[in-house]
Amino acid sequence: MVKAYKSTNSTVLEQELKINKTNLDDKIIALGGNPNVGKSTVFNSLTGLNQHTGNWPGKTVTNAHGNYLYKDNNFILVDIPGTYSLMANSIEEEVARDFICFGNPDTTVIVVDATCLERNLNLVLQTLEITSKVVVCVNLMDEAKRKGISINMDKLSKKLGVPVVGTSALHGHGLNDLMDAVLEVSSKDIIPNTLSVVYDDPIEEAIGEIQDIIKVKFQNALNSSWLALKLIDGDKTLLDSINKYLNFDLTKEEDIINKADEIREFLNKKGIDSDTFRDKVVSKLITISENISSEVVSFKNKDYNNKDRKIDKYLTSKKFGIPIMILLLAIVFWITITGANVPSQLIAKGLFWIEDKLTMFFTSLGTPPFVHGVLVLGIYRTLAWVISVMLPPMAIFFPLFTLLEDLGYLPRIAFNLDNYFKKSCACGKQALTMCMGFGCNAAGIIGCRIIDSPRERLIAIITNNFVPCNGRFPILIAIITMFFSSAIFGPFQSIISALILTAVIILGVVMTLLISKLLSKTILKGIPSNFTLELPPYRKPQVGKVIVRSIFDRTLFVLGRAIIVAAPAGLIIWVMANITVGNLSILTHCANFFDPFARLIGLDGYILMAFILGFPANEIVIPIIIMSYMCTGSMLELDSLVQLRTLLVSNGWTSLTAVCVMLFSLFHWPCATTCLTIRKETQSFKWTLVSFLVPTITGIIICFIVANTARLIGLV
Repeated sequence: MVKAYKSTNSTVLEQELKINKTNLDDKIIALGGNPNVGKSTVFNSLTGLNQHTGNWPGKTVTNAHGNYLYKDNNFILVDIPGTYSLMANSIEEEVARDFICFGNPDTTVIVVDATCLERNLNLVLQTLEITSKVVVCVNLMDEAKRKGISINMDKLSKKLGVPVVGTSALHGHGLNDLMDAVLEVSSKDIIPNTLSVVYDDPIEEAIGEIQDIIKVKFQNALNSSWLALKLIDGDKTLLDSINKYLNFDLTKEEDIINKADEIREFLNKKGIDSDTFRDKVVSKLITISENISSEVVSFKNKDYNNKDRKIDKYLTSKKFGIPIMILLLAIVFWITITGANVPSQLIAKGLFWIEDKLTMFFTSLGTPPFVHGVLVLGIYRTLAWVISVMLPPMAIFFPLFTLLEDLGYLPRIAFNLDNYFKKSCACGKQALTMCMGFGCNAAGIIGCRIIDSPRERLIAIITNNFVPCNGRFPILIAIITMFFSSAIFGPFQSIISALILTAVIILGVVMTLLISKLLSKTILKGIPSNFTLELPPYRKPQVGKVIVRSIFDRTLFVLGRAIIVAAPAGLIIWVMANITVGNLSILTHCANFFDPFARLIGLDGYILMAFILGFPANEIVIPIIIMSYMCTGSMLELDSLVQLRTLLVSNGWTSLTAVCVMLFSLFHWPCATTCLTIRKETQSFKWTLVSFLVPTITGIIICFIVANTARLIGLV
């Protein structure tokens, strides 16, 4: 029996970390692990709840929890952030550590990857330092078997002193055994004989010096040895968390603080400063992990990773990595361009057939023309264009993007671009958020949560708009087809269009790097941080699940948000186009006002007004331009791109106009949905405004330079 639900934000302690129980017999299970170990698959397989939920209160880190009824016991599984460590170097690590320490889980399940156990045991050892109530879930056993890797589970369990269960969560194998172990551990007050990490003599002596005081103060509320280690380390985030969740201000406990200072001085005399202390702690954990792994893991073929290494030799090489990445990008765009045309036309025909029926309905009722105009020609027609233009490309692009993600290629993109972002004083993970921006910039902004440094996260948020989202693709594709690939016929036209579009995207990436460098040298000064980037093994994509997940979790979610902001935009556009002042509509008055400035940057007043009115959704920019030139009072689209090109040329468009419109579409303000997302993620109006102004000013400057340079050298 499965019951699942999503958590909500709350400032109440019980809702922050101590998940509310429906009854006293409920058992809370923390589910942790490194990224890419199948933790979410275990969670989803047990609870039936996809791992796309809200934020931890006060944190930009996702959380999810769901119920699972097993042998008449109700388990509340809490999916804590995937992390490589509990050293609290990042928000994810801090949240994971705090839940294990202060959330009082009945059991903590650490999911590890059977194909790289040695690397994953580090997190297991750190967790055992905090609590003994641990179950180790060795997942991906099917992949390990395929690679000829075998693990002695009994021996590993004896070494760690806690239950160890092998699973293949994707196929549902071993999950009942896992829950049996969880039930057993959660029913005990303490698990005896768990592995204790023993550090070098000076560190152990230092821990013993302060441990007795801690035991008296905390009355076993926390593991005294682990807490002593963290106090010596000077972990300020832990002190804040203790004060927040246990209502115990350690900074006011002079005996503990003084003793910690004395111990640090003692260690300094032994040649162990703060950096050396942490290095020794980490080195000991790694050494123990390696020793345990060497004793319990055996290989039929020690070259099991050769295939992945051979592939990475090309995909991550300095010579081939970037060209292959660009080629794959071009292929994805070509598939999206060629595949979206027919379904887009079919959806448009269907939606406008409904519009005709609505018109007949309002006519039969005898409603005033104003009502029909606002509801049908304004709001409904805008929504129809947004859906017909946005849905097909997203339904193709998002699954393709997710397939690359499932295959394990996206981390390779971050690896290839890491050096470029480092030179820009930004974080290499920004490459991943940039990829997410292709589908929707709002999704890219949310993806910036993976960047630990607040400074680098802001840089990624501000520059994410330089990657064109799904809503801007129709503008770029239409202009490229009409003005730059129209002379080519047949299948090669779509190939040329894809290549030109890829060049435009590369320009956006270059601008992302340049603006990141500029921001890091001005308003967001700082040194680029280091981060751990794991290159997961290549895996066969789950095509069916990828398509379903992409459609429901990404495509429909993004489309829903676009519809919400597009509906009021349709009302405003219709009102501006139909209410006249003198002999001209409000839209024309506004266009005439902006025309002198627009001409300076290679546009005209109507084009600039279309971008302004397209703020809620970029998909409606082209229909607004058509409506403005034809003075129809409502949005429309011509039957073919040939007719559209004729209309644009007759209204003064040249190749320079087309280039400037493409550039301005690439470098202009974020849409309303993205701005709202930025405001939510940064919790700051200032940074939302900066995120709006930076691309806008960039677009104006670039278009001004291009337009006036072309005029000076006589290209127009």
